[in-house]
Amino acid sequence: MTTTHLALYAGSFDPITLGHLDVIRRARRLFDEIVVGVGQNPDKSWLFTIEDRTAMASDLVADIVTSEPSLAKVRVESYEGLTVDFARKIEATALLRGLRNATDTATECQLALANRHVADIETVFVLPSQEYGFTSSSLIRQIVALGGDLEGLQGVVPKTVISRLREIQADESHVLHDRTMEGTWGVD
Repeated sequence: MTTTHLALYAGSFDPITLGHLDVIRRARRLFDEIVVGVGQNPDKSWLFTIEDRTAMASDLVADIVTSEPSLAKVRVESYEGLTVDFARKIEATALLRGLRNATDTATECQLALANRHVADIETVFVLPSQEYGFTSSSLIRQIVALGGDLEGLQGVVPKTVISRLREIQADESHVLHDRTMEGTWGVD
């Protein structure tokens, strides 16, 4: 009997970064299939809608799959609710997580132990390339919100995402410009 090893790589991907894509590339050698789960927490404010985040991730993942078609299949799906519930629904055999630094390690290990205890699912950690070790979606959101130079993000965010970030930065009606929303951005 053959078992399909399906990993769920869940996150907000708000926005998706080159570090996220690097983790997907590396994990394609470890699993038969990967589902990139774009999560939605209705209590959080987002730079991009769930539809936009899912579409951007789908386009970028399609490029990865096309460049190395012999490796694991990857699909992108959005979901609401608990990640472990979504993992059960898609019959994932593991959760996939990227680790950038020691802070990530402490937080992610605690979460992995809880997920194993509550949902009996293992977590597999993949380290991205060194150049993405300092990149986070939270940092990107902060740069955008504070009017930072988006050209400086070229080494850490895909060009298509930078174009979309530029649109948001220029849109005065976007929730990004509502300072009462400060501190309520979704987690990575």
